[in-house]
Amino acid sequence: MANPDFALTCPVPLGRHRTLQLAHGGGGRLTRELIEGLFLPAFDTATPNDRHDSAVRPFGASRLAFTTDSYVVHPRVFPGGDIGRLAVIGTVNDLAMAGARPLYLSAGFILEEGLPIDELRRIAGSMRAAAEACGVELVTGDTKVVDRGKGDGVFVNTSGVGLVPPDIAIHPRRIRPGDAILLSGDVGRHGIAVLSVRGGLAFESPVESDCASLAPLVSSLLDAGVDVHCLRDATRGGLATALNELALDGGVAMEVEEHAIPVPEGVQGACELLGLDPLYVACEGRMVAFVPGASAGRALAALRACPGGEQAACIGTVQTGPPGMVALRTRMGSRRLLDLLSGEQLPRIC
Repeated sequence: MANPDFALTCPVPLGRHRTLQLAHGGGGRLTRELIEGLFLPAFDTATPNDRHDSAVRPFGASRLAFTTDSYVVHPRVFPGGDIGRLAVIGTVNDLAMAGARPLYLSAGFILEEGLPIDELRRIAGSMRAAAEACGVELVTGDTKVVDRGKGDGVFVNTSGVGLVPPDIAIHPRRIRPGDAILLSGDVGRHGIAVLSVRGGLAFESPVESDCASLAPLVSSLLDAGVDVHCLRDATRGGLATALNELALDGGVAMEVEEHAIPVPEGVQGACELLGLDPLYVACEGRMVAFVPGASAGRALAALRACPGGEQAACIGTVQTGPPGMVALRTRMGSRRLLDLLSGEQLPRIC
């Protein structure tokens, strides 16, 4: 007879920490636990939370998208960009992921005593050039200076506001089984570009960050009349993390094809050398788009006709379940799970 006081259990690794870990900022499992276990309960409001890159709220007869982000990348200058360009592009892209037309940005600077003024001038100039290229205005900001040794040079916070066109609803809850999963280009370049400078590494094929605005690609999809269900830029935690977040928030499963995901030769080689998975390496100019399966061809044509989208590909489909599961069909024909990272693969890449 079974003992009612005895039950078999399958223990899992302890996920609770009394102090912050670097992985809490990496976009993986600990980041999600921090948001769901601390911030959402602390900031609970009556307004709906779409778990998206921007909050979309009514404003008179219109709708505004609002987002904020902070940038702590180390080193501050990397192949293809710097912390200033990254701050502007990252915020513009978060607005674009809600289907918004980016309009205005704020900029807050946490500066360390001893930072060369010429370096700060270059960062500000980079932000201005990026804003002009994206068609947005930097309209307000703030500056604080902390003691020497307390701020690692410069941290930047940017917030952005954009206007969402009528009848546009882009968020995770609109993802449906049968949706095609489109990727706008190759993956992994930003993380490897930052790591190459940080570690003093010289790869045979130099790698530059893909830091670029995604707003033109989003506009190309909407102008083509594609019913875009959801968009997400593959930043912290890379493509795999973006897919996992959306599978969890959308209550769906996904399957992607490894052979369909473009990985540059330089990124692939660097990842093999360093023991990294390119699907988890950050991008700063790549997005995944979820569209009805019947619209996939038209959506791909629109992306490929837009500068920056020439390598767009259909990499998989949305499945019915189990909810939250992301599977990868490998080149060998086997199937493995893509899970959220529990640790930090590459800290401070944005």
